Amino acid sequence: MSSKQSAPKGARKTTRASRPTAKDAAAPSRPSRTAPEPSGPRPRRLTAAAVLTALEGVALVVCGVTLLVLVLTDKPDSMRQAVTGGLTVLALAALPLAAARGLWLRRRWSRGPAMITQIMAMPVAWTLFNGGGLLIAGAVVLALVAVAALGLVVNPTATEALGIGPRET
Repeated sequence: MSSKQSAPKGARKTTRASRPTAKDAAAPSRPSRTAPEPSGPRPRRLTAAAVLTALEGVALVVCGVTLLVLVLTDKPDSMRQAVTGGLTVLALAALPLAAARGLWLRRRWSRGPAMITQIMAMPVAWTLFNGGGLLIAGAVVLALVAVAALGLVVNPTATEALGIGPRET
């Protein structure tokens, strides 16, 4: 093949550098960067944190679907704002649901999203509380669930079960 001709699209040249050698096969493998699978039963505190976080996610899904159903049954002032609001609430439900799944499966990354979910629930509870009426009951329930879930997530037992410990220096 001349220098002006190109190789077929599917053909690839293998170079000496890309082929494994006997030296590579004898070299020790690198330790994997993934965390080891947790062993033993899941602590009840971690299970409770996962369930409470999942309940918050499910509540957000119900609210989002309700907002979208209201768009179809009522005549909102702004259709675009109503649909955007419903879709936004549904998108926000992804964070607590993902965090709950991660907590349930004992993934260490799930602690951060779970904590963020609980911290973000506090201003929502305060806003509901200031709304008055039946919203006060919802605010109290939301605040209690958020404080309880936050306490369960930062608990040393749950932290240890997620494989998070003090950093060694």
